[in-house]
Amino acid sequence: MCGRFALYSAYPKFATKAGAPTISEELTPRYNVPPGTWITAIRRLSEDEPPHVEELWWGYKPRWAKGKASQPINARAETVATSGYFKAAFQKHRCLIPADGWYEWDKTTTPKQPHFICREDREPLFFAGIYTEREDGSLGCAIITEPARGSAHKVHDRMPLILDDESLEPWLDPDLSDQETLRNVVHHIDAGLITHWPVSTKVNRPNGPGDESLINPA
Repeated sequence: MCGRFALYSAYPKFATKAGAPTISEELTPRYNVPPGTWITAIRRLSEDEPPHVEELWWGYKPRWAKGKASQPINARAETVATSGYFKAAFQKHRCLIPADGWYEWDKTTTPKQPHFICREDREPLFFAGIYTEREDGSLGCAIITEPARGSAHKVHDRMPLILDDESLEPWLDPDLSDQETLRNVVHHIDAGLITHWPVSTKVNRPNGPGDESLINPA
């Protein structure tokens, strides 16, 4: 799964790679991003417009899902295209969630040991996401997950679906809705690029944006 991540790279470092226009506004570095908060995302409304960066609510609940309907933060790659809850968003409302890494907890230790997982070269990551209009008119999103690969598998059995650079443009294409075509043009990054290390249990308490000490090796 993915229930906590960090985004501290400067805006141009990830926005330019996703094809979004450069803006002068600086984003506040966040070293401990929890669910149920506004997070930075990239989406594209039409082929005539470039992708743009905006804030989406991390929690997916379509407008038509009333009352106590679930508000998942993740959607499984194996079923996102066919699930009644997610398939409309998968076809038309895909987004990217930029991150510098994410946290998982090793359940084999007592207490559970948190790890920070990222690229070996420390380049930003792009999680595949979907979004929907919520009951209040705002947009909520979920991060797509897949079975853990490479080094990440040593910590947890699931991980975010991280797209390679060539997949960013087709993933954001609102006119690309065929499931088989998407499978052929969208790919996750090489598992060999992923590394991880144990970090302080301070990350267990998502109070504010945190600081760089949260990702230092414990």
